[in-house]
Amino acid sequence: MSGLFRRLFAPRWQHPDPAVRRQAVERLDVAHPEQHQALEHLARDDDASVRTTALARLNDPAALLQLLEDGAVSHELTQRLVTLVSGREGPHDLDSRIAIVERLDEQMLLAEIAMKGDNQQLRLAALARIEGEDALIHQACDNGIAAVRHAAAARVESEAGLARLAQSARRDRQVMRQARERLNRLRADAASLAAARARRDALIETLERHAKAPWEPLYAGRFRHLMREWEALGDVPDAELERRYQDACLRCRKVIGDHEAQQRSRDADHLRREGANQSREALIDAFEESLDALHRSDYITDQDIASLRAQKHLLANRWQQLSDQHLANEALGQRYDAARQAFDRIAQARIRLDERADAIEQALQDGDDDRLKALIEACCWPKDLPPTPLLANACKRLAASTKDTADEQASALARFSEDLLQLERLLESGSFKGASRLHQGLRHQAEALQQVRGLPRSRLAAELATLKRLGARLAELRDWRGFVAGPKRDQLCLAITELAEDPTLGDAELDRRHRQLVKEWKSLGDAAANREQAARFRAASEKIHERLGPWRERIENERQKHLADREALCEKLETLLAQPAEEADPDALRQIRDRAREQWRRSAPVPREHAEAIGRRFARIRHELQTLIDRRAREIADVKRGLIEQTRQLAEHPMPAARRAEQAKALQQRWRALGRAPRGEEQALWREFRGICDTIFANREAERGDQLRRDQERLDAMQALIDRLDNWQPTESREATVLEQAIREAAALEPLPSGRRTEGMRRRWSGIVRARRERLARLGVVDEVNRWRLVQPLLAAHLEADAACLAGDSVADIQPPETLALGDDMFSAHARRNAARHELIDQTQVEERLARLRVHLSLLAVGRVSQRDDPLRLAIQVERLNDNLGRESSRAEELHGVLLELLATGPVPPSLWAREVGELDHMLENLARLPPPWPGAPLPKSL
Repeated sequence: MSGLFRRLFAPRWQHPDPAVRRQAVERLDVAHPEQHQALEHLARDDDASVRTTALARLNDPAALLQLLEDGAVSHELTQRLVTLVSGREGPHDLDSRIAIVERLDEQMLLAEIAMKGDNQQLRLAALARIEGEDALIHQACDNGIAAVRHAAAARVESEAGLARLAQSARRDRQVMRQARERLNRLRADAASLAAARARRDALIETLERHAKAPWEPLYAGRFRHLMREWEALGDVPDAELERRYQDACLRCRKVIGDHEAQQRSRDADHLRREGANQSREALIDAFEESLDALHRSDYITDQDIASLRAQKHLLANRWQQLSDQHLANEALGQRYDAARQAFDRIAQARIRLDERADAIEQALQDGDDDRLKALIEACCWPKDLPPTPLLANACKRLAASTKDTADEQASALARFSEDLLQLERLLESGSFKGASRLHQGLRHQAEALQQVRGLPRSRLAAELATLKRLGARLAELRDWRGFVAGPKRDQLCLAITELAEDPTLGDAELDRRHRQLVKEWKSLGDAAANREQAARFRAASEKIHERLGPWRERIENERQKHLADREALCEKLETLLAQPAEEADPDALRQIRDRAREQWRRSAPVPREHAEAIGRRFARIRHELQTLIDRRAREIADVKRGLIEQTRQLAEHPMPAARRAEQAKALQQRWRALGRAPRGEEQALWREFRGICDTIFANREAERGDQLRRDQERLDAMQALIDRLDNWQPTESREATVLEQAIREAAALEPLPSGRRTEGMRRRWSGIVRARRERLARLGVVDEVNRWRLVQPLLAAHLEADAACLAGDSVADIQPPETLALGDDMFSAHARRNAARHELIDQTQVEERLARLRVHLSLLAVGRVSQRDDPLRLAIQVERLNDNLGRESSRAEELHGVLLELLATGPVPPSLWAREVGELDHMLENLARLPPPWPGAPLPKSL
């Protein structure tokens, strides 16, 4: 019951019947909000007619757009919205409709508005919202407004879209033209990009090959040239090409960097070598200065000998260390050997003196001058070396007995005074060690002078007072050094104690610090020295020595291993140097040298007692190896100079440039296979060789250009000859000389360069020559027919005479007219015809001969005969083949022979001639007919 009431009292627009709902739409008021909602509900109705009626009452595009956004999508709603927005219905102004269009996203709706809008601005606004290229092409082709078509066409960008637009936009030629122009530009840009890509691909392949090539003097220049070419390209490379380019650049830079590193290493090695030489020279200078100072001193003390021995030991160690790195030059080696020999001479003299020192002292005490003199002579003390105090006393004792004792005493006193002045200068400069050593010597001198009799006591007393004063200054300097050295010794004792108790340090660092502390302790000398501190320092040092015992044993084992490695390396190098290969590559030898040097450096350190010997051995081997490298490099330089001379002679040799270039390439390959010349010469030789090769290649390119120009000139001349012969049409057979002349000109232009143009020209030339020869042959046939026409009166006379003769009448010989000029062969045929009438000839033979001539003429005229004449055709063809063996006769010559036989054949009955003459005339007319000289030309009249 409730459902019935709802149907009875429900609004009509909600009635189940679509017709009732459609009628109810007319009664709804749009201005009433509830009824407006009802209309919007009906716009979503399931029935299309209801939707159409309801939408017709709605005139607000915004409301309809809201319905569309809410999902009420229908064809009627779309069409109503198009009608309202396009301006065909409704009171809405243009700005509001454009605003509605700017809110739309439905592409079909936008396309309809762009196509049907009542305003250009509205259509352009709808077009701006369209995104599909197909829709844009449709608008550009079919829209009724030119501006909209142009705007739509301007947004088509793909190649396929532009192609479609160029084919479909027949309504607007401007759109078609612009689309075609843009399409051509797009294709040209694509072709340009493809060409640029090809150039980049070729360039990157060249760069990758260059990256794999070994270093040469022009390597960096070529790499920079390739980089400039890459940067000069206008397009932007893709990621893959850019990655390949960067990888190739990195490899090229690595090659350049490796070479520069090698160069820097060689420069650094040179600097180290120079530094080592400077260090050697400084060491030798210092040692030589010490030797000179020793020679300049008055006496040689034990301290002087010990100091010189320590300096010599330091020089030997430092010299060996430097020799392990770099071999000393010959001059420094000689100075070093001379200095060592000088020290050895002093040391041996000192040893001889020490062995006889007790005997000399005993002789001095006993006053035995003879024994003292013998001992001094046995010492062999060098004359240029100052004596020791003992030797000086002995010499003075011996010299006292001589006459010049006073002079010696005066000179001794003078030397004593000079030494006092030197001591004062040393004290003023603060040189404690030198002053202490000199003060000790002065004390010995003073004691010796006090024992000498006859010296001026006043002067000696003054000198002794000066010595005492200077001794006090020396003691004050010693106290000051002790004042400074005391805290330093305390610090060193504390530092070495802490170092001995520090368990965190490694063995190497512990050894380094221990050596440093010991060195600093020894540098203090005897300043502020006491037994307690020395004992503490020595105990800590011994503790450190015990701790470093296993490490030093391990280091010693490593040094022994390094020594074995160095000895093995020396043996290998000596084996190599003992039997060097005659064609040894200096680059390989340089690699062996560098690897040997690197292995030598890794095999360090070695035991100190063997370091100098193994170092000298390796230095000698390395010097010999370098000598071998230099010798091979000089040999290679000589060979390369020979190659340069060969290349220069090749450049001056009168031969084709291409052949010279090939031989130059072979010489370049030989150059690369040789190896490198000495440093400094290689680049100069390469520049000279490369310059000559560049000249050869430039000449080849110039000759190629000249050859191309000559080939082009021949092609142009051949083309002109072809055009001239193509435009020429012979009209007489005697013009065959023109064709022969053209053929000779074409033969003179041979050989033509190979190529498609040449092949085309030759095909065209062959066709033209063949056509002209055929035409000349036809003209020759026409000339023969025309000459036969001139002989017709003579032939008619012979036929009348034949008829009379066959009738039984006597007939005289026919004479040719005086106006007719017959050739020898034609006159001979005429004579045979006259003679035939006087002979008894079977008419069957005459008929067969005439039939044979007809068939032969038919073959020449039309190329075919009737079936009944096949036996004659075959016989004639066989005869033609036999006659033409060895040469080929023309159709004119063959026709001339047939006509001669026709004139000579007789006597011919009138009936037989009447039967054959028609066909003979027809065939002669066919032979006399010429083809037109050009397509479409009229045929000439029958001859």
